[in-house]
Amino acid sequence: MIERGYDKEIEFSCNMRFGALSSEDYKLMKQAGFRMLLFGLESAQQDTLDRINKNLTVEQIRDSCRQAKEACLEPHLTIMLGYPWETREDAFRTFDLAKYLFEKGWADTLQATIVIPYPGTRLFQECMEKGLLNTLDWDEYDMRKMIMKSELHEEDMKEITQRMYKLFFSPRYVMHRLVKVRSMQDLEFIMRGARKVLGHISDFKV
Repeated sequence: MIERGYDKEIEFSCNMRFGALSSEDYKLMKQAGFRMLLFGLESAQQDTLDRINKNLTVEQIRDSCRQAKEACLEPHLTIMLGYPWETREDAFRTFDLAKYLFEKGWADTLQATIVIPYPGTRLFQECMEKGLLNTLDWDEYDMRKMIMKSELHEEDMKEITQRMYKLFFSPRYVMHRLVKVRSMQDLEFIMRGARKVLGHISDFKV
């Protein structure tokens, strides 16, 4: 990509797996024109990561975000909440990890949704076998409602998800973003993002 000059013409984003690359790899991606990396942060519980076969440690999550950020890339976290075996305390550990990454400046943006057991997945099969599904109405499978029975109440889940999105308005995060503003376009981009975040907070109103 660098040899063909794409880095001078195109800005790239891509999905990325925690623990897949080294610091040098991230630096090379930056040179090649990459900007945003989308990481799937399914949980801060090692137990859950093992159970869904992520082959990943919580430490690798921290290290990957730090390394990507040190290479001047922009990590985006896609966070899942609501596994049927996780407790309220488990969900808050995931929130605490996201908050830590935001406050360290190692994550730029996030998306928080409720886990959905889609047909064909191992999780869906487990839910069918154990009678954990609340509905088979596919219109409800929009990542905003609890499809699985869980130790958490839906109100708790919505509260935690709202807190995730409110991290965008923490003073430390706002300062991280504002010091990077170099033009009116940058400021307009931040304002558009803020409006979207407010919409997400409204989606999970308790």
